[in-house]
Amino acid sequence: MNETPYQQLESRFRRLNALGEAEAVLHWDMSAIMPRGGAEARAEQLSQLKAVRHGLLCAAETGELLAAAEADAGGLDAWQKANLREIRRGWTKAMVLPEDLVVALSKACSACETVWRTARPEADFAAVAAPLEAVLALTIEAGQAKAEKLGLSIYDALLDDYEPDGRSADIDAVFADLESFLPDFLGAVLEAQAARPEAIMPEGPFPEAKQKALGVKFMEALGFDFDHGRLDISLHPFCGGTPDDVRITTRYDEADFTSSLMGVLHETGHALYERGLPKQWRGQPVGDALGMSLHESQSLLVEMQVCRSQGFLNYAAPIIRDAFGGKGDAWQTDNLHALYTQVAPGFIRVDADEVTYPAHVILRYQMERALLEGDMKIPDIPAAWNEGMQRLLGLTPPSDREGCLQDLHWYDGAWGYFPTYTLGAMTAAQLFDAAKRADTSIEPGIAEGDFKALFQWLSTHVHAKGSLMSAKALLIEATGKPLDAGIFKTHLKTRYLS
Repeated sequence: MNETPYQQLESRFRRLNALGEAEAVLHWDMSAIMPRGGAEARAEQLSQLKAVRHGLLCAAETGELLAAAEADAGGLDAWQKANLREIRRGWTKAMVLPEDLVVALSKACSACETVWRTARPEADFAAVAAPLEAVLALTIEAGQAKAEKLGLSIYDALLDDYEPDGRSADIDAVFADLESFLPDFLGAVLEAQAARPEAIMPEGPFPEAKQKALGVKFMEALGFDFDHGRLDISLHPFCGGTPDDVRITTRYDEADFTSSLMGVLHETGHALYERGLPKQWRGQPVGDALGMSLHESQSLLVEMQVCRSQGFLNYAAPIIRDAFGGKGDAWQTDNLHALYTQVAPGFIRVDADEVTYPAHVILRYQMERALLEGDMKIPDIPAAWNEGMQRLLGLTPPSDREGCLQDLHWYDGAWGYFPTYTLGAMTAAQLFDAAKRADTSIEPGIAEGDFKALFQWLSTHVHAKGSLMSAKALLIEATGKPLDAGIFKTHLKTRYLS
């Protein structure tokens, strides 16, 4: 039986997806366990995989099948039509990029990331400046090609890769609102916090093995399936791999278990979203996650909305005490809750509290726009970073390790990603608010270590939707309204001023 053009497209995209998944696992291996000497060979492997995928996507036959499928779309169901829409979106962007640019950008990112892994612990921005120059130049070249095709600014064209249909004008309005709200709110929170007993940090050391065992325990409680995933170590925590083989990484500090534990829970939120994507659409664009704001909402919903709540700490505190044999006031539930909701401006984004976190994102957003638009140069980054931290948080990093070298994103070519963190935090607050209103058993369940009701709601309203609809439409369908900053602000006021 002859396949229709649409069916042939699905077959082609199953192959493209398999190649992409192989690339994802190789990238996890490079970040987690690959010996340093393998970097050059791995860069070549990744670039060639990208070239093969790009060639298959941009082949004349793909365009012909796409046009034929669109011309005969009347018999397709809603999911198939959405899949065709997402195929067109990806194909349009890929067609403007020559293969040699795709390969060159891949190699530049791999080379820069390799240098960054040494430069970061040594606080040596000068060592990575030249590789980063190469990444930025190629990113601008690719961004300009996409921008011209899509009729967008270069920033919006790159943002669209992470946040489909996202626009900087909308982000500017949201961030301006937060910039005006947060300084006074932070002052009020710090004043309220000073009136309460000071949180006590339990004394270590906290052996890495015990920290990992504790993280695994909570991952399993949340529903992570270790038959379809792993927990490992990397310089920068992330969630990678594939929906059927999810790879989480974290980093450990034996003097402080609190950061790595919340990092693991954050990445578990990402992993559970990946695992919950619609199985019947594996291998097709419509079965993929719906942009990074929604992805970050799932990690921040788990970490911030759930796992820093009083209810969760009521359940978790005895488990944490038992894991480390802790005794005394520092290990009591109220103190652990105070630790996990403590607000204090700090240098490191991934360790930041909910109140100060948006400032970290705003800084990166402002800087990457300036760099992409030519208003800032690579050598300007350290000074501009330090000035921005002083302006937004009243802090100057002691070195570039705690400053502009802390995040992997730019060094690995992820330009346009950063705004999705704060958009994700706002989305998380809105989704969790809607879930609690829809099912009153969710919060009592969390306090007992039972997360089934929460994830049933998320599966129905978020995970199982894949990329069937736009992020805006999904949020309206799930919560009854588009993104509403007021819900995020209400959450902050309730948690930190009540």
